Amino acid sequence: MEAPDLAEDPKKGLRIAAIAALVLAAVLLPLGVQNIFLLHILIMVFFYAYMASAWNLLAGFAGQLSFGHAAFAGIGAYISTLLFIAWGISPWIGMAVGGLAATVVSVLVGYPCFRLRGAYYSLVTIAFAEIIRLYVTSTQRVAGIELKGAAGLVLPLKGQAPWLFQFDSKVPYYYTILVMLLAVATVGTWVKHSKPGYYLAAIRDNQDAAEALGVKAARMKLYAAALSGFFTGMGGTFYAQYIMFIDPVSVLGIDLSVNLVVISVIGGIGTVTGPVLGSFFMTPLSEVTRLYLGSSYAGAHLVLYGLVLMLVVAFMPRGLWEALVTLEGPITRWWASARHRGMQVDSLKQAARNESRERQ
Repeated sequence: MEAPDLAEDPKKGLRIAAIAALVLAAVLLPLGVQNIFLLHILIMVFFYAYMASAWNLLAGFAGQLSFGHAAFAGIGAYISTLLFIAWGISPWIGMAVGGLAATVVSVLVGYPCFRLRGAYYSLVTIAFAEIIRLYVTSTQRVAGIELKGAAGLVLPLKGQAPWLFQFDSKVPYYYTILVMLLAVATVGTWVKHSKPGYYLAAIRDNQDAAEALGVKAARMKLYAAALSGFFTGMGGTFYAQYIMFIDPVSVLGIDLSVNLVVISVIGGIGTVTGPVLGSFFMTPLSEVTRLYLGSSYAGAHLVLYGLVLMLVVAFMPRGLWEALVTLEGPITRWWASARHRGMQVDSLKQAARNESRERQ
């Protein structure tokens, strides 16, 4: 089977060129950014894009809405932090362990729920996340290990220690979360265009029809839940190492779960690009609002979240992705026209060179 000719598929060629340009710009951006706060905003944009993309693997692709994904992030954050504080184990190893632990918990939570119909999974995830948060908040010590309850855990500072996931500059954190975002986006793209992805889409759209065709709905949902839980747990570890402090509110609270839902819905749920678009739109708005209005108007960012969500649902039900797709048509026609003119110019130049050789 021959590879598709990008010249004959201008839409695909345009998308590949746009993605390559954006990735290159993201890689080079820290070289020209000297403002620490701006770099922090970019890191948080990539972080929430990553977390929303992990949530989207289950909710967007399989249609199983989770309102308690903070539980999986908290599991990853607390496990990696406790391994580091108690036994000095590198957070890089703790990230993998936390991700695997979150995967196991995600499958255990989903196993009984995915055999039922309705909103049971959504309700169970809310309850489970709240139970975990309340337990950690009220617990000071577990098996001789300090949890410190509501006070939270402060990670010990080690200075410039790459093996311990600590850096003097924000730039390494920037590249770390960028690589993580590219990884989850790549996995999302593969899943969406693979056989499991088609099964998940069929389950999301019409589970009865999918099961009638032989699709194991519960098994495929568990597959999506495992992937989503793994990446979410790893994201919790990154947050812990970047902020250097975790508590039940920040990594287990309902706010984090709601943020992931809102960002995905605003960007475009069920698409690979949607969570990234949503994060680039909502995260800077939230961070700037907290900076300038947080002291005098507490919760102002939540009001903005609500307003933006209502506007998007009213005018762009498919999210910002819908606006991007709408713009893609004119841009694709311009791209195809430009390529056609370029090919015509090249043909004329080649004809002129051939004619010149014949005269000689």
